[in-house]
Amino acid sequence: MNSLKKSIVVKRANSGLGLFANKDFKRGKFIIEYIGDHISHNEADIRGGKYLFTINKEVVIDGKNRVNIARYINHGCDPNAEAESDDDEVKIRIYAKKNIYTGDENTLDYGKEYWEDHIGKKDCKCNSCLSKQKSD
Repeated sequence: MNSLKKSIVVKRANSGLGLFANKDFKRGKFIIEYIGDHISHNEADIRGGKYLFTINKEVVIDGKNRVNIARYINHGCDPNAEAESDDDEVKIRIYAKKNIYTGDENTLDYGKEYWEDHIGKKDCKCNSCLSKQKSD
């Protein structure tokens, strides 16, 4: 965990707290694993929340625990990271989708359902959308 703490850091972002690179990550390199309780979709519906990450038809990871610092990865319309799930191990790992440099915020595309339920109701605060708003 020490090397992980050295490579990423949680700090203030445009949309609250975010997960930032504390070192360079080349495209394809592992950043962090998304961890939490493994629950059913029915349990996820009961619990609700913003930190639910679907792995497959049976399992959702509830990453609300603050130990899961991957939960601080914010949505980005032009994300620099991507999630890969492994049904056999029931894990979600986050990798660099493009080169990420020290100081860059790590972002993921949260998907259509999350967008419609949470982000679409407000203005998107990702860097690419804020840049577009400033130029309009």
